[in-house]
Amino acid sequence: MINSVHFLLTYACNFECDHCFLFSGPGAGGTFDVISLRTALRGAADIGTVDSVYFEGGEPLLYFPLLAEGIRTARDLGLKTGIVTNAYWAISKEDAVVWLAALKSAGLDSATISDDGLHYGDSAGRRAEWVLRAAQEVGLPVDVICKQRPEVREGAQGRPEVSGGVKFRGRAVQTLTAGLPTRPWDELTRCPHEPLQDPQRVHADCFGNLHLCQGVSLGNYRERSMRSVMREYDPVRHPIVGPLLAGGPAELARRMHVPPAPGYVDECHLCYETRLAVRERYPALLTPPQVYGLR
Repeated sequence: MINSVHFLLTYACNFECDHCFLFSGPGAGGTFDVISLRTALRGAADIGTVDSVYFEGGEPLLYFPLLAEGIRTARDLGLKTGIVTNAYWAISKEDAVVWLAALKSAGLDSATISDDGLHYGDSAGRRAEWVLRAAQEVGLPVDVICKQRPEVREGAQGRPEVSGGVKFRGRAVQTLTAGLPTRPWDELTRCPHEPLQDPQRVHADCFGNLHLCQGVSLGNYRERSMRSVMREYDPVRHPIVGPLLAGGPAELARRMHVPPAPGYVDECHLCYETRLAVRERYPALLTPPQVYGLR
């Protein structure tokens, strides 16, 4: 049962991180306007089971007034709110207080920040410290996401494993897979990250796409309501989700007749490469092009 909608407020970002699912960056297009955001938030509330929304991107605080209005609208609809941000704006603890206080006043309930070596190199941790201290001052719960550049370490039974917490989708496939150990493609027989049968949350973007996983659409909420999209979702009959449920990315590659490479870093890697190969067959479901590095 879906209980949360994550709004991709914009695909634009001040960073162009190697591990980004969405190929976000300064040149990325696609941002909500205020009318479409209000309408989409009402659509999320109308589903009936959604009790929280998150605003992320890209970097949502690049559009601070739009973000604040989205938070206010969600609050007025009775929804809890959160943001996911890279905290570029936290150039000191005092600055972080100003930004967080303004968002809390609009109705923000929590924040999650990315502050790690993939974003900030050797200066990782400074912004997290400033934001955590500021959040304590304004009374706002904050969590920190910390991803690191992938490294190889010895895992169970002496097999090499990849550390760092990166999921190999989007730009990470192009920039971070070289030299990493791989697993045989036919061993990748499940999706370990998404509850495909009964999703708990979806992502909504400004183009109307309702993503189960970034780049895998359940339908377009501009063509029919979010409630209708979720009610009509049939995971077994979905051309992408059905094979994933039956046998993971390996089964998706088989059914799509995509010749796989001998090995992949993880399940996301094979799934993403297969989806990219067949994207033109399913343009309404494997969308938008932005998520596949296409403009």
